[in-house]
Amino acid sequence: MTRADPPSRERIVAGAADLIARRGLSAASIRETARHANAPLGSTYHYFPDGKAQLATEAVQYAAASVERHMRAAMDAGPAAGLAAYLKRWRDIVVDSGFRTGCPVLAVAVEEPPEDEFPPALRAAAAAFDRWERLFAESLEAHGADPEEARDLATLAVAAVEGTVAMCRAKQSTEPLDRVARRLEALVEAAVP
Repeated sequence: MTRADPPSRERIVAGAADLIARRGLSAASIRETARHANAPLGSTYHYFPDGKAQLATEAVQYAAASVERHMRAAMDAGPAAGLAAYLKRWRDIVVDSGFRTGCPVLAVAVEEPPEDEFPPALRAAAAAFDRWERLFAESLEAHGADPEEARDLATLAVAAVEGTVAMCRAKQSTEPLDRVARRLEALVEAAVP
């Protein structure tokens, strides 16, 4: 793409998701996002007239949908395969980025919202976690797990992996993810007859 070619809206959203995953929501201003996506500032404001709140929400939705597509495809082979794919995806992301990238959904979820406000990006993060949990739970149930255990295990898996990604970044090591992977894999195996 040359500088004269206008960037696609999706490319700006993807750039925002990457920037949030690397530096957090507070660092992802419209100006920084435009720079990160190699987009003219005017184009960014054109595509996102409601500013940072709109861009952050769409970045979370974009990242969540990407993870969901990946999980859904892997879950066709069962919950163990879905879990393995989810774990591998996050392992690849943290390793390939030199432990500089985490999850933009988690990054938005841990930001302190303005007082007396529940921002759209935070609602999008909650919806993403709900969808990921539901995918795991439905796969577990479809393969014979008790419905309540499936829901509990799905929440545990999403929470453990998301938290472990943050630990991997801090420790500059995949050891936390490897340990969590072993325990979650054993729990999934025990839950499915």
